[in-house]
Amino acid sequence: MNFPLKHFDQIGLEQVINNSYDGILVTDITGKILLANAAAVLPMQKTTEEVIGMNVTKLVEEGTYDRSTTMEAIKTRSQVTGLVNLVSGKKVMSTSIPLYNENGEIAMVITNTRSKDLIENFMDALEEERKNTAHYKSIIHYLDDAQHQVLIAKSPNMLEIVQRANLIAKADSSVLILGESGSGKEVIARHIHHQSPRHKEPFIAVNCAAIPHDLMESEFLGYEKGAFSGAHPQGKIGFFQMAHKGTLFLDEIAELPLDMQSKLLRVTESREFRRVGGTKLISTDVRLITATNKDLKQLVQKDLFREDLYYRLNVIPVTLPPLRERPEDIIILAESFLSEFNKKYGFNKTFSSKTIDTLRNYSWPGNVRELRNVIERLVIISSEKKILDLDLEDEKKEAPKPQSNTAPFNTSKASSQESLKEVVKEFELQYINQVLQECNGRIGETANRLGIHRTLLYKKLHHK
Repeated sequence: MNFPLKHFDQIGLEQVINNSYDGILVTDITGKILLANAAAVLPMQKTTEEVIGMNVTKLVEEGTYDRSTTMEAIKTRSQVTGLVNLVSGKKVMSTSIPLYNENGEIAMVITNTRSKDLIENFMDALEEERKNTAHYKSIIHYLDDAQHQVLIAKSPNMLEIVQRANLIAKADSSVLILGESGSGKEVIARHIHHQSPRHKEPFIAVNCAAIPHDLMESEFLGYEKGAFSGAHPQGKIGFFQMAHKGTLFLDEIAELPLDMQSKLLRVTESREFRRVGGTKLISTDVRLITATNKDLKQLVQKDLFREDLYYRLNVIPVTLPPLRERPEDIIILAESFLSEFNKKYGFNKTFSSKTIDTLRNYSWPGNVRELRNVIERLVIISSEKKILDLDLEDEKKEAPKPQSNTAPFNTSKASSQESLKEVVKEFELQYINQVLQECNGRIGETANRLGIHRTLLYKKLHHK
């Protein structure tokens, strides 16, 4: 952009240069200093009058600084940037740019300097902010990150819940979502946010079970600088400030300790809070949606959950049915996940009719989350374009039929001629079969209850 020189008539070019925060040094082609501002000469421990007319090579020789990017730029006929050590002990980042005349010869060199400490402090601040952002994202999930979190429903009971969610979204009341683990509670919460007047504002999802108890207050409310040992020197905002004007979704709300429950109640009632270590009241405007897979009423009766907080959160309850109670949704969800993972991994795989039947008839104890994980695994490990029923063998494999006698092991029936190892093995097998029968022959669930890997479980069942 051209800047007419007439503007300098009133201001003065020299005044502009001298008031520059960066050091500015102008030399001729020999390195003789023609112009220098105060910011350039101050780190040299010299005055402007002293350096004007000197050659930069002389300054290097006498130890004012250890290198001259000006002479390097003259020699290479190109821009040079480098770190320069000054006699004062300071370091500056110096950039020298040669200017050419109409004949293509270097007419002068302009050198710009800035304190290395200033640059490093700025970079440190950027790095710290990057770390904070990564920390937040390890705990909270933003709306843009949840591409797979799409509300898909075909079953009558889920369609009814979707209609109700659309009505709920228009209000601003607190919502409590109940349902088994993996049933899609966060998906409903996001849908309510999407359909609400707050849809252009942040949706902050927090897994309460993932936050250490001693950090909960600082994570929810934030803290001032120096609030405690190890705190960020600039302080940090909490979830309530992050979600200001938007929606704050607290999953696994039953995992909040009682002391944090009282703080949450106070914030929801007053819509104000103080950061840890702070004295200033901060206003908050969030729509609160909570979720749990536990019976909060029962926890209230056991004094594990505050009754006043329960009624504050349970203004509008929404109960999600498990996937086994809405079989119409299984295949459309599976197809949706298949499309997602085909796109993610660059495949074009399809389900065989047998696989579809297997998916439809499975009980899905892990609900939608389990279905999604299974589909991803099938897409990855299937060697054929069409995913065959064989690929689901590990999920649906029929376990060996339990022994008919599942009563507790009677040691009186053990032969005294058997070794201790044989008796323990017999008892172990009987106990495994008992648990297997209680789990309706499901290998994965049985292995989880026994606390062993399914591979070891197969080995124990087949080597009687």
